[in-house]
Amino acid sequence: MRMGSRGRAVLALAACLPATPAWADAFGGTAALPEAGFSAPTGRIEDQALAAGVITAAGCIGSAAPCDGNDPQLVAVSRWNLADISSPRAVPDLTTLPPAALEPEPAAPADVYGPTNQVVSGPAASLPPGVSLNGTGHVPREYAQYRGFFKQAGTITTELAVLAVYMGVQTIPKLTKKTAPFHFKDEGWFGKDTTSIGMDKLTHAFNTYLIADILHARLHKNTNASEGDAVTAGVLAAGLMALNEVSDAIEPDSGYSMQDIAMNLTGATLSVLRNTIPGLKEKIAFKIEIMPNDQIYSHVGKEHYAQQRFMLSLKGAGFEGLQKTPLRFLDLQVGYYATDFLNSDREKGIEPKRHLFFGVGLNLGELFWGNSQSRFGKAAYSVLDHVQLPYTSVRVDTHGEFGHW
Repeated sequence: MRMGSRGRAVLALAACLPATPAWADAFGGTAALPEAGFSAPTGRIEDQALAAGVITAAGCIGSAAPCDGNDPQLVAVSRWNLADISSPRAVPDLTTLPPAALEPEPAAPADVYGPTNQVVSGPAASLPPGVSLNGTGHVPREYAQYRGFFKQAGTITTELAVLAVYMGVQTIPKLTKKTAPFHFKDEGWFGKDTTSIGMDKLTHAFNTYLIADILHARLHKNTNASEGDAVTAGVLAAGLMALNEVSDAIEPDSGYSMQDIAMNLTGATLSVLRNTIPGLKEKIAFKIEIMPNDQIYSHVGKEHYAQQRFMLSLKGAGFEGLQKTPLRFLDLQVGYYATDFLNSDREKGIEPKRHLFFGVGLNLGELFWGNSQSRFGKAAYSVLDHVQLPYTSVRVDTHGEFGHW
């Protein structure tokens, strides 16, 4: 039978120390022991061990020589109170115990418990002592539960399927109309001679950015915050948008646009940067604002693009020096939108206009849910981190217009 090192050390101590002159007198006597084990309160310890069959007459456990006072097993357990050995308490027969019972209990990871001895939940609980989450709340790659792209992507198959179906449904109306063989088209960028004066390009960037952020949120939860999940989300978002572009490639008046692909990559990259650079997500947001029109909201077409304003917001709440001041509720904004580019405007000979604006806006997410720990509050904050509500900003644009449009 195998025994653990601690069990062997204790038995070696029990067998060897009484052989010394000092302990021989203290543990004199020859009381007989029951066959089932040594439970008598008196008797020489080596006799007890011999009766139990734990040592041989020749000496210590596993040794052909008498016990040596320098035996490392004795040194390891020299701190024990040997006077307790002769106490009236019953001593169990260690030879009848299973090997597993002699092994020490594994210690819990030191970092599972906080400074007040409270259990730490979440990704940090799975880390070894001395290792912590990185600045963006991710588990370092070498300790991550899901380390590869495909392993991470495999945790959100349902979400990917839902997005694929949604994009497929958006393509169905195009298939009911006249189509053309797959082809490319140079759509330009933000020129006045382009169809939507760049608004469609910013829509591509924002949609990819939004999808990447949504996928990252799901990956962060499903992979237990494994490092690399932001890159996985960005690649998947850009890939889905690239596949969706195929629906444009079969339209006679459109085509597969490499400008759109470039803007998709821009949006995905911004999402990755925000979710991997410590502090960036708290300081910068890419937002969309939709201004009501005569129909309140236009779902498709140039009328839809004309309602949109896109902006990068520098958030006061992300700066430590402003977090205890009212300035944490304000964002500095720089953005772009276009007007007078509808077909009806062009027919009237109206020149399209491009607007680059600067402004100050209310951070409603910080105002109402900045310190919320509820699921609803966190969700509302996330929505308002991507959407600027109309009439909550004051701006001036490159045409000299001041106010909110």
